[in-house]
Amino acid sequence: MDTNSPADASAKLDQLPDAVAAQAFRRLVQHLQHRHDAQNIDLMGLSGFCRNCLADWIMDAGFEGDKSAARELIHGMPMDEWKAAHQTPATDQQIAAMQASVAKNLI
Repeated sequence: MDTNSPADASAKLDQLPDAVAAQAFRRLVQHLQHRHDAQNIDLMGLSGFCRNCLADWIMDAGFEGDKSAARELIHGMPMDEWKAAHQTPATDQQIAAMQASVAKNLI
């Protein structure tokens, strides 16, 4: 019997205390705020999610601010400011990698 199925992993994750999950989430966000060199397009190409996805997910979880406020919380500054200071133009290869990666998100 396979005890490592996605359903089993999800059930185990659901058992994680909320305080522990919250601290891990905050550490992830702080890490991404420190690592501006990790471009959103590269995160999307590798993992199928980025800072903007995290902002969407906190909104889905009940964050009471709007999309702009959620993105500012995750980026550590207003989105336009972050983009001007840290975002580089995406290459055709980055866009292709992102599209292929995001296609894997459809569960």
